[in-house]
Amino acid sequence: MSNQLGVLNALDAAKTQWYHFTAIAIAGMGFFTDAYDLFSISLITKLLGGIYYFEPLSEKPGTLPPRIAAAVNGVAFCGTLAGQLFFGWLGDKLGRKRVYGLTLMLMVICSIASGLSFGKSPQGVMATLCFFRFWLGFGIGGDYPLSATIMSEYANKKTRGAFIAAVFAMQGFGILTGGIVALIVSAAFDHAYKAHPYNVDKEHSTVPQADYIWRIILMFGAVPALLTYYWRMKMPETARYTALVARNAKQAAADMSKVLQVDLNAEQEKGDKIGTEQFGLFSKEFAKRHGLHLLGTTSTWFLLDIAFYSSNLFQKDIFSAIGWLPKPETMTATHEVYRVAKAQTLIALCGTVPGYWFTVAFIEHLGRFTIQLMGFFFMSVFMFAIAIPYQHWKTNNTGFLIMYSLTFFFANFGPNSTTFIVPAEIFPARLRSTCHGISAAAGKAGAIVGSFGFLYAAQSTHHDKVDRGYNTGMGVKHALLMLGAVNCLGMLFTLLVPETMGRSLEDITGENEEDNGHQQTFSVEKVPV
Repeated sequence: MSNQLGVLNALDAAKTQWYHFTAIAIAGMGFFTDAYDLFSISLITKLLGGIYYFEPLSEKPGTLPPRIAAAVNGVAFCGTLAGQLFFGWLGDKLGRKRVYGLTLMLMVICSIASGLSFGKSPQGVMATLCFFRFWLGFGIGGDYPLSATIMSEYANKKTRGAFIAAVFAMQGFGILTGGIVALIVSAAFDHAYKAHPYNVDKEHSTVPQADYIWRIILMFGAVPALLTYYWRMKMPETARYTALVARNAKQAAADMSKVLQVDLNAEQEKGDKIGTEQFGLFSKEFAKRHGLHLLGTTSTWFLLDIAFYSSNLFQKDIFSAIGWLPKPETMTATHEVYRVAKAQTLIALCGTVPGYWFTVAFIEHLGRFTIQLMGFFFMSVFMFAIAIPYQHWKTNNTGFLIMYSLTFFFANFGPNSTTFIVPAEIFPARLRSTCHGISAAAGKAGAIVGSFGFLYAAQSTHHDKVDRGYNTGMGVKHALLMLGAVNCLGMLFTLLVPETMGRSLEDITGENEEDNGHQQTFSVEKVPV
């Protein structure tokens, strides 16, 4: 007979119900906001350069100096990394629900504040923008371990992977919405305030009103988060936290009775104690049971994000390199935002969004391990396929778009989804949020390496083609070859990650093992209709 607690058994066996979808929507809107906020910055960096770093004697529009560009692009990642570690730990200490509203409010306040960056000097605007984007990232970081843990602890065992993947898939819509909002705002300003291209009229190619464009785009990130705040606060604490960590049998039964529409009676005297062996994160017991798992989840997420974020944040450089974006001097600043947003929206529609939902559809059939291995394999194949005949793609835009979209498709129908799902399943309840936070923080460290490293590495090998303020780099071709090699390493480290498909969380983590002592157990009775 299974030693599974009755209330958790009821959750594992529950049919897919309305509360599953509300949980996906509530947690998913957090991820929608996360992706919108993190990726919208790549749409506006050229505009910021044009507005605040205009040089009248230069033949090209202003660009952000290297250090400023690195700070503006990367500071949110630094905040996210810190937030993942801090809120991951806090989610295990105080409970998932108590911390969940805090991260959302931080995201709302900092989204609005980052659009209100003050001062007229470039230094003042960039300093306040970076300050608020750090704290925005801090809030976003908390959303990773909390959303994943809440969804995994609410879900039934048959569809748990698909539900966590659906939460993560909202990222795709966030990226897409970022592009669409930028398209609408830039088109409206382009229509309302006419200007000549930079090579015709340097002084007036950026209209003064363009300063509102980037502010509106950044501030819109607060809207979806604000809409779900009320529902986040209404969610009960997860039964797994209440029963296994807080040890409150009655509360777990009462909360899940409402959610599942069944009667759950806590019977204190029955059974043996389950999972009472309290080993800590830095104990020998944890290293023995979960050490390799933690190495697997951290290393694969780290390697994936080097490739994923460096490709995503520098789309506009790649688009320029293959001729998708006209030369900056032939456009107005407002029209350039429109063209960058159009290209990013196309990539999101073709590769990013479909990949996430393929994971949702197939994860309970193929399993986490297979999808992750397959994703890393195809990402390296397509990165090499773009990089090796790189000159060929400059004349074949359609082929390039297909290859580049497929890279993103297999990142999302692959390790970008699975690295988020697995850490929410393989660690014990009292360390689940912490370990997910550590794994996610390793990922963000990879994103920082990818975005800062790629910024310098992808610079042209020719002095005359290098962006102002940068040294020559290895060129986009060699940078892509390196990213392909990183993906091959990802395949290797995937071998450390166990398969969790169709199993109860407590079976995976070993929390069903019997110890001596007494345990609060539960019996389940259907509510008479």
